Amino acid sequence: MRRRKNKVLSLASAQIGKAIDIVSELEKAVAASAEGRKDEAEKSIERLFLVEEEIDNLRRAVFEELARGEMEPGPREDIMHLVKRLDVMADCVKDSARDVKILKDSNIPSEIRETCVNIARGLVDCSVNLRGSIERLGDNPEIARDFSRKVDLAEHRIDEEYLKARSLFLKYSTKLDPATLLILKDLVDAMEQVADISTDTADYVRILAAGEEKAS
Repeated sequence: MRRRKNKVLSLASAQIGKAIDIVSELEKAVAASAEGRKDEAEKSIERLFLVEEEIDNLRRAVFEELARGEMEPGPREDIMHLVKRLDVMADCVKDSARDVKILKDSNIPSEIRETCVNIARGLVDCSVNLRGSIERLGDNPEIARDFSRKVDLAEHRIDEEYLKARSLFLKYSTKLDPATLLILKDLVDAMEQVADISTDTADYVRILAAGEEKAS
């Protein structure tokens, strides 16, 4: 049972590794778009879409392992929730990338572009710390919890940038056409949702860490 659990956690770690890859590609796409490097933004988005398919495959592999029924129901359910959240997070990153793709030719104020870049960079911090928490879950639950707390701190900084973005939408509402404003709102909403899902996943890591300590 312990070997099975470690294998599942290893697959989940690979999944978060791929999640970091797509978050990093999103950050590159947002930054390149903000600086007018449209071709680079497009290439990052294309790579992001490919990696998102790999995340789907890893999710299926985790579920296949869990379906064997060789783990206790509690930990199995917690890991299932964790993996599902990672999959939903990848979907939100993909939605964000679609919005970046649509907006690449739009005339967007530099203040808004800068704020979107800050949010994307914050998402990279979230995902890197989330990976650290999952990787240390099997051998050091306390360190896993420490990483999960860093996810919460990064998400708090993203929330501040998110609120700033919404205030900027109001500031520039007369200079942006309604369609562009709507897609910009979708973009920051999707990125903010990625941050929220990261903290939800970190919560599951803390639950699993508590179970690991109890079992040891």
